Amino acid sequence: MDYRDIVGQLRGFWDLVLDIWNQGVFGIQFGRAITAAFIFIFFLTLRKIITRQIMRLKVFSENIPGKINYEVVKALESPISLIPIAMGLFFSLEYLSLGGMFGEVGAKVLRSFIVYIIFLGFYNLVDPLSYLLDRVEVLFSPAMRDWLVKVIKVVFIFIGLATVFEIWGIRIGPILAGLGLVGVAVALGAQDFFKNLISGILIISEKRFNAGDWIRVEGIVEGIVEDIGFRSTIVRRFDRAPVFVPNASFADTAVINFSSMTHRRIFWHIAVEYRTTIEQLRRIRDEIEEYLLYNDEFAKPSEVPTFVRIDRFSDSSIDILLYCFTRSIVWGQWLESKEKLALKVKEIVEGAGAGFAFPSRTIYMSSHAGEHPEPFVPPQ
Repeated sequence: MDYRDIVGQLRGFWDLVLDIWNQGVFGIQFGRAITAAFIFIFFLTLRKIITRQIMRLKVFSENIPGKINYEVVKALESPISLIPIAMGLFFSLEYLSLGGMFGEVGAKVLRSFIVYIIFLGFYNLVDPLSYLLDRVEVLFSPAMRDWLVKVIKVVFIFIGLATVFEIWGIRIGPILAGLGLVGVAVALGAQDFFKNLISGILIISEKRFNAGDWIRVEGIVEGIVEDIGFRSTIVRRFDRAPVFVPNASFADTAVINFSSMTHRRIFWHIAVEYRTTIEQLRRIRDEIEEYLLYNDEFAKPSEVPTFVRIDRFSDSSIDILLYCFTRSIVWGQWLESKEKLALKVKEIVEGAGAGFAFPSRTIYMSSHAGEHPEPFVPPQ
């Protein structure tokens, strides 16, 4: 093989490489594909720069009065950081100039991604902008506001999915019609769900309780309300265990909302001995009443009923009724005021020279001579 043959073979190999390079894959030249990849990488680098600037803006917004500024920037961080990716995808596809099926699929993917970015921004803005509902607090309770926020989020998700379906040529109308027919059948087996849903709406509209309230559902649970959902309400007990109560239970059972109290009650019967004199009873009653009237921890008779009275003659004691209310509804503070009152009552009773009674029974026994029963002797 001479020199010309080798040169001819090398030229043939080079022509083969050029042919493959120009032909590429799926009709796309490798050169154009590599260039498009570099364009996309450039916009990915640009995304990192934009993300870094957003982080600086977040730090700056923390120093601006009002939490809403920081929350809005934080909500838009994710959508804005995705914009360079959409731009890189757009310019890469434009450079490739894809035709036929690949061009159509690429255009639909790009449109779907842009729709995702737009509705992601709307979705994330719902929470920081929910403060606007606070201005109509007369109509919307905190729980109703939370429900409206959830509904708005669901609406954005639904509209976004419907838009993407339309881009891909999927008609959403027939799907909804089909779901409506299926929904009738499902509704027959989901009566409990709709019952709980309606009960939840009634709870919120009637403002029976809100998140953070201390409630007791007779025979079910007592604790702090954490969240009022569409189907159930989360009540966290005082041992920190969560209880998921179906909303229908609140319609069928008595609910006590301790957070709506204005005062906390103390209701005692103070039992003193029967040997207590009338003067001692009057002194005990007057001093307890005086303590309640001049102690700011207890509500005054003009606000709530307050009674200190000799109430009844029990089996082993004379009972003094003590009925009053503390100003504080906080359980710990109520216990503290209750403890001070108990110590004061003991001091007053002992200071009056009287004593506390306790259940007792006296047995009177008598015997008469000659009346003892005869012993029983069984027969042989």
